[in-house]
Order: sequence, then C-alpha cells, then structure tokens
Amino acid sequence: MNAQKLRRLFIDFFIERGHKEISGRSVIPENDPTVLFTTAGMHPLVPYLLGNAHPAGTKLVNVQKCIRTGDIDSVGDAHHLTFFEMLGNWSLGDFFKKEMIPFSYEFITSPKYLGFDKQHIYITIFAGDDDVPRDREAEQLWRACGIDEDHIIVLGREDNWWGPAGKTGPCGPDSEMFLDTQKNPCSPDCRPGCDCGKYIEFWNDVFMEYNKLEDGRYIPLERKNIDTGMGVERVLCLLLGKTSVYETELFLPLLEKIGQLTGKTYVHDESEQAHCFRIIADHAKAAVMILGDEKMIRPSNLGQGYILRRLIRRAVRMARKLGRSEPFLGELADVVLEMYAQPYPELQKKRDFILGELKTEEEIFGRTLQQGEKEFEKLLPGLLKNPQKIVSGRMAFRLYDTYGFPLELTQELAGEHGLSVNIEEFNQAFAKHQELSKQGAEKTFKGGLADNSEMSTRYHTATHLLNAALRSVLGDHVCQQGSNITPERLRFDFAHDAPMTKEQIQAVEDLVNAKIQEDLPIRMETMSLDEAKKIGAQAMFESKYDEVVKVYFIGDFSIEVCGGPHVQHLKDLGRFKIEKEQSSSRGVRRIRAVLVNEG
Repeated sequence: MNAQKLRRLFIDFFIERGHKEISGRSVIPENDPTVLFTTAGMHPLVPYLLGNAHPAGTKLVNVQKCIRTGDIDSVGDAHHLTFFEMLGNWSLGDFFKKEMIPFSYEFITSPKYLGFDKQHIYITIFAGDDDVPRDREAEQLWRACGIDEDHIIVLGREDNWWGPAGKTGPCGPDSEMFLDTQKNPCSPDCRPGCDCGKYIEFWNDVFMEYNKLEDGRYIPLERKNIDTGMGVERVLCLLLGKTSVYETELFLPLLEKIGQLTGKTYVHDESEQAHCFRIIADHAKAAVMILGDEKMIRPSNLGQGYILRRLIRRAVRMARKLGRSEPFLGELADVVLEMYAQPYPELQKKRDFILGELKTEEEIFGRTLQQGEKEFEKLLPGLLKNPQKIVSGRMAFRLYDTYGFPLELTQELAGEHGLSVNIEEFNQAFAKHQELSKQGAEKTFKGGLADNSEMSTRYHTATHLLNAALRSVLGDHVCQQGSNITPERLRFDFAHDAPMTKEQIQAVEDLVNAKIQEDLPIRMETMSLDEAKKIGAQAMFESKYDEVVKVYFIGDFSIEVCGGPHVQHLKDLGRFKIEKEQSSSRGVRRIRAVLVNEG
C-alpha cells in the first residue's frame, strides 16, 4: 500500500456506489470568516450542506488538502500534523445511516480494501443528553455489521457531537472509528479517545440530522446529510503497521534530506533532535502547500500570511538547533514538489513562486535574528548587574514584538550568560497583545458551517462586482487572492503591485454602484469547467476540466465560477462604499468595503 493507491482505493470504492468524484479545493476557504484555512473536506461544501444543489449531484467523494493550525505546538509527536489530506464522501439529502455505516464497515474490514481485523476496531457513538437522545440507530447498525458490543463505546457531546459554527444551524452525532494498535493501555481507564496512542482514530462519519434553533431546541432536519473524513497520513501509517506518520513515504524523503542538510541522523524516538526533524518536515510541507495554493498567499503579519510566516520561521529555528544556519527550505520544497507531483500537479506550476518566497522569508528572518541579537547584546550589561539574573518577560516580549525575535532564542542567549527568562510574565504580555489584536489568530470551532445570512449573501454578490470592476479599472492582471465576508463588511484581496490612487478607488466604487443601479440580471448555468474557461469565467482553474460547476452571470459585466449564495436583484445591495485600500502582502492589495442601505 502507498498513498496514491490509498487515495484511489477510497475514491473508486464510492464511485462504484454511485458517488461522483469532485476535485479538492483551495486550502484557503472561500467566504468563510470563521477559519483561516480549510481544516476539513466539508469546508468547500458548506453551501451544499446548507441546502444548495451541488452541480455534480447528491453523492460526492474527493481528496481535500487541509491545513490545521490549532495543534501547531503539538507537531513533533507521532501523529499531529499541520498539513494533511482528507478523504471524504458526502450524501446531500440522499442516503443516511443505514447505508453509510455498512459502507464504512465494508471499507475498513474487507480484504479488498483496508482489511483491518474487526477484533481491533472500536467505534464511538453519541451517548445522548437532555437535548438529544442517544444514537441508538448507529449503535444497532454497527452491531448488525459485526462489531462486538464491548467494542462500541458511548461518549458524550465533547467527543461525538458535530455542532454548528455559531449558535444555530445543522448539526448531529457522529461515529468515530479507532484501531487498537495493541500497545499496553496507559491506565485501567484507557479507551478510544485517550491520547496515549493505543487507540488511533482514522475515520469519522458525521450524521447531520438536527437543526439547532435560537431557543436552544434541536429539531430533526427534513434534509439529512452525511459528511465523512479519513486522514490519508494516519491510515497509511496504520496499514503499514508503523507507530508514526513520519515513518511512511509521505515523510521519509523529507527526513532523509533534513539529515543531509544538517549532518544529523534521524532516529524515531522522543528525543529533542527527533522532534526538531519532524517539526521541520511538517512545517516545510505545510509552507509549500500554502505557497503553492491558487490564492498565492505570501508570508506577512496578518491572517494566513502570519501563519505561513510562523511555520517558516519555526522550521528555521529547529534547523538552527540541528546546527544548520544557512538557507535550506528551497531544497526541502523540491522534495515536497516531487513527492506530490502525481496527486497535485498544479504545485509544479508555482515552483518559482514557492522557492522565491521561501528564499526571501529566510533572508528576512536572518536579518531579524541579527537585529534581535544586537539588541540583546545592548541590554546584556544591565541584565548581568541584576542580582536575580532574570530577563523580565516584558523585555523578552519587546524583543519579540518589536524585532520579531523568538522567545526560544531569547532563552538560549540568556542561558549562555547564566540568565533565565520570566516566562509567566512573557505569557501575560503576549496574552494582552492577542486580546488587543485579533488578527492572526484562528477561531477554533467544531462544525465549521459558514454564515449564510441575508447580509453575507449581499456582500458575497458584491465581491463579484468588485472583482469585475477592479479588472476594468486596473487591468486583466487583477485576480482574486482571497476574501473574507461577515454580515458587517467584505474584505477582498487581489493581485496588484502598487497602491491604488484615490482616482482609481473612486472609479471602482462608482462602477460597482453604477451596475447596482442598472439592476443587472443575475443568472446561473451549470457547465464543465473547460466550458467555463472558454467563455472567460473568472475562477482559480485548479480543478479537473470535466467537473461540472456553477457559473454566475451578472449581466455581461461579471462571469464567475462560484458555489456561494447570491441575491436575486442587484438593487437589494444598496450603495457600495470602499472604506480602505491597503497592502495585504507583497504583490497583493486588500480592499475593505461596506454596503449602505439607502432605503
């Protein structure tokens, strides 16, 4: 078994059962302000889970590239990853539990597929509470398939409930599948869900069967959905009988290259050196996937660019611990590009951009380290006179906030001179900083359903007009690099090398408002992506050409491939006003705009 065989095995299994294969999407979510990155395969399908018709039908399957940043500090152990691939299948109001659970059981136990011994499989189901009853249907179906009763574990809402992003919306119980690795239990209470490594979760079936109302009640959904997710790296690890995802083909070439670049040898243990190897491998891969994305995110101090910068700089710090001070990430990037040439050929097209941005960021960080070290040397005489031999947390945070100097390096320099750092005080200063500035922090939630309100729909439609107006005023080189929509405003990133003049900003604003006043007709057609390209529709053409997509026409002014919600009449938008135009990152500008109700 290898990664490519596993991808095809899963996809072909569901194609044979009436599913349509669709392409994975960008790792940057489209119009979802709740997260910075696509953290699960369901994110691009949010509009369809909420009720919109998908052009490919009601039964779908794909592989989705995902970036999950909530566990960055845990990366380095055997299983946590920043970038991973998610295999998923969906039923949009089609089949439900009585079909999905037998599908899952067949795929995980049949020798034709994963072939796991059912005696080593454990299933967790929702225990129920005062609001929603126990998921007895799932329990009975798993038992009917052949799972022993004592291998079905009943857990509460924290473990087996998939909730809405906000206070209301579609939600439901899930069934999580675990494999017993045959390790000794960590305690008498060890069970699936314990993080000791004995039980490894590898697949999750989510049953969206309830709607949470404003008053807190849960009522059954008329249109029930299935949403599943299986991690490629984790399943491959289990199939090969390995104890870590880093012992598979998806990481071994990277670990070998890191060894060549640092002169060190990777040993799979829990030493600090092994952790450094694994962090570098994970972060280098994640950085390549973000840089190679269709949205072309660059390192910066905001949003996705902030996370990208953090990953790159943390990889550089780990390399310094291994004795490597020269730039190296470009060589690792080439390894990643070769590893993923078959499943993601689009990455090859971005090679020059990826290598260029990594080189620039490593150079910038090198200068940052030099500045921080010089500033520390200036402070050192006063620090050495302090009888407590402590660097205050406020001082360490100033080095971090002003010079971008990492706390770990402040600790290293302090230790070399017999000093320690007040970590508690640093953490307090950092927490205050985070409270004052929400930018760069990812909201975490379980569910991820995007806002589908009337105002968000208006703002989403307005981004189509803004995109077309920018191309009309600035030129055809303009292309969308990302957007973030809330019920209060829209934020739109686009490729352009220079700040817009006041006259250009006004021209764009006037053009959008003129089209709103014209009340241009809005219509949607479904067609192949190849056909959409031929008629000049705007989109990030990373998908398969034979895939069926929705194309929205706003008069003859705007044509875009899009799956989001749209208003029926442009006059419903009100007046469009640009509040701010600024730099987002190198070569990318950002517009913030609002809609003003003139009625």
